[in-house]
Order: sequence, then structure tokens, then C-alpha cells
Amino acid sequence: MKKLFALLALTFAFSLSAFSQEMEKMDKKPTEKDKTEAIPTSGYLKRGAPLGDSKKVSLAKVMKDPAKYSGKTVRVEGVIVRSCKNEGCWLELAPKADAKSVRVKMKDHGFFIPLNSAGAFAKAEGVFTVKTLTKEQVKHMMEEDGAKFENINADGTVTEVSFEATGVELTMKKS
Repeated sequence: MKKLFALLALTFAFSLSAFSQEMEKMDKKPTEKDKTEAIPTSGYLKRGAPLGDSKKVSLAKVMKDPAKYSGKTVRVEGVIVRSCKNEGCWLELAPKADAKSVRVKMKDHGFFIPLNSAGAFAKAEGVFTVKTLTKEQVKHMMEEDGAKFENINADGTVTEVSFEATGVELTMKKS
């Protein structure tokens, strides 16, 4: 009986620790350095996990058939056309400045980019998803973040292609 109680207590403690670590990720806030660090013109400002050797895919190609890449880890690059002005927790990436963009969120809200990142060149590694945003999510994103959506459905929802980045590299000069 004592062994069972000890095992249950240990399991509970481990579960509580894991839960606390997950909550810490969600509560992470950007530092002043995260928000204001200069993006270099030579070299890269790296945030999140280092980019791996995942398949490099043209962002323009993904935008033509996003379902083909949904759920797959890939590496893309492009220009940042807009980014979060509060924390640096998302950006919109396009193959070129006047092209259609994709919203890039930082995995687990775990890292941030400088608030003045618009216009920078970025490489990002992560996973594409195609999902439907609720009317409330669309409204929040438009009002709070200045998001723009091309095709809002009649019920106020939007089918969105998004990218969850595990790591990004930013530079002011296209390589």
C-alpha cells in the first residue's frame, strides 16, 4: 500500500511539474531586447530553435496548394510584410513585398522578434496548417493586431493558412 501511495504521489508530482512547465511557456513575455534588438545587414538575428535540415520549399509554391504541405515540417523564406506591434509574437511572411502573405506564429509563444521587423528578410522552419478561424478570432485579430483577411466568409469566419515556426533567422539584406 505504501508503494502504491508513493507511486501515485510521484506520478502526481511529475504531472504537476510538466503542467507548470507548459504554463510557463504560455506565459512567456518578450524582454526589451526581444522587442528592440537591431536586425543585422550582414548575418542573421536568430530566434527560437536553430534551423534544421528540413526540406526548403518555395513560399509561393506553398501558397498555391497549402493543403499539400499541411502538417509537414518545412523551411521557407521571404520578406516580412507586417508583424505584431505589441510583443513580436507573429509576423506575416510573403515571397516578395507585394505578394500574398502567410501568418507565422512563434511556437508555444516561446520566442519573439523585434517590433520593427517589417521589411526584413526571414528564413523560418516549422509546420503549415489550414484551419478555420471563428468570427470572434477574426474580429480580435483585426482589432487588436491589425490583421487583414482577403476572403471573410458570410458567417464571419476565415479559412486561414498559417505557419507555426520553431525557429526564425532575420536579416535586413536578402542572401
